[in-house]
Amino acid sequence: KGGGGVCILIHYLKSTLIFSSYYALFNSLLMFFSLQVGRYILNSHLQCSEMIRDLHFITRPLSQDEETYPLAFIVTVHKDLELFVRMLRGIYMPQNVYCIHIDAKAPQEYKVAIRRLVECFHNVFLSSRSETVTYAGFSRLQADLNCMKDLVKSKINWRKVVNLCGQDFPVMSNLELVQYMQSKEWRDKNMTPGVKQPESMRYRTQSHYHENVVLNIAQRMLGQKKAPPPHNLQIYFGTAYYALTRAFVDFVLDSPKAQDLLEWSKDTFSPDEHYWVTLNHIKEAPGSHADGGWEGAIRAIKWGDQEGTKHDGCRGHYVRNICIFGLKDLPWIINRNDMFANKFESNSYPEALDCLEQWHRNKVLFALAYWLYFYKT
Repeated sequence: KGGGGVCILIHYLKSTLIFSSYYALFNSLLMFFSLQVGRYILNSHLQCSEMIRDLHFITRPLSQDEETYPLAFIVTVHKDLELFVRMLRGIYMPQNVYCIHIDAKAPQEYKVAIRRLVECFHNVFLSSRSETVTYAGFSRLQADLNCMKDLVKSKINWRKVVNLCGQDFPVMSNLELVQYMQSKEWRDKNMTPGVKQPESMRYRTQSHYHENVVLNIAQRMLGQKKAPPPHNLQIYFGTAYYALTRAFVDFVLDSPKAQDLLEWSKDTFSPDEHYWVTLNHIKEAPGSHADGGWEGAIRAIKWGDQEGTKHDGCRGHYVRNICIFGLKDLPWIINRNDMFANKFESNSYPEALDCLEQWHRNKVLFALAYWLYFYKT
C-alpha cells in the first residue's frame, strides 16, 4: 500500500531466491545470443541441466492457475535459430506441451541444433512428420495438422492449443494467456478471428493452385474453376492463428465434414486462412463461435495496407505487407497486449527483440514475486 508497500515489495523481490535465480545475469544473457547460440547448443559436452540453467528456462509452474490449465503449442519454424530459442524460452512452462515442426528444407545444422535443444525437455518434441512448407500453400496447414495428430496422443491433459510461427514473440505471460482463455468470452470457445469471405478474397478458393517448391509459393493453375465447397459450407476468411479447445481438435481430426473441407482446400491459396475459421462457424463443432467476427486478441500485426487507420506506421520495414518490428514499434505492441506479436527478425532489429524479451520476463517474474509475497507470507 502506497510508496512504503512498493519499497517492501522491491526489497522482497531482490531477496527472493526464485526471483533472483531467474533474473540474475539475464541482461548479460541477451548479449550472448547474438552469434553464439547455435554453437552453444551444438556443444556435445554440455549436459541438458547445464543448458536449461544457462539459457534461463523456467523449470516449475509459477502458479496453481497455470499448473491446472496446461496449454499446447504448435510452433512451425524454418530459420533464425536465435529467435526460436528466445521465443521458446518466453513461452516455456513445464506443465505445458510443445510440438515443433521444422520445415523439411531447413538447413541440416539448424535441424540438429533444434533437435539437441528439444531433447532436453520432457514436454517438447518434434513433429513426427515434416512438410516442405511453401508460402500460401497447403503444406503450411498440413504442418499444423501433423502436430495436432501428435498432440492428441500426449499424456499431458492440455486444455487449448495455440499455434505460432518462428517469427512470433509472446506479449502476454503464460498466466495472462490462461486467464484470457478462461475469461467469460473464451472459456469454452475457439478463437479464430475472421468473417465471411469477402469478394476480394474469393480468387483464393475459386481457382486451383499448386505448390511450386522451387519458387516457394502457391501458384494459380490455368483452367476450369474449382467446384463449390463440400456440404454447402459458407467459406470464411481470417487469420491463420488460433486458440482451439481440445474437443474442437478432435472434431478437426475425426469429423467427415472437416475432412471433406480439408480435401477440398488442398489446391486453394493460403488455406490456413479459411480452414480454421470456416470450421469454427459450423454450429455442431465443439466450442464453435458461429456468430463471431474479428474478436480475439490473438496477434499484434502491422499490415502495410492498414497504415494510418489501424496503426501509425512501421518503424522497421515491410515484408509481404507485414511489418518486421523495430524498436519504436514496441509501445504499440505493449499497449495492445495481444497474446503474441508478429513479426521479428533477430538480425534486422536486435534491440527490438532484446527490449521486448526483457519487458516480458520482468512481467513474468514480477507476477511470481507478487504472488509469493502476498500469498506466501
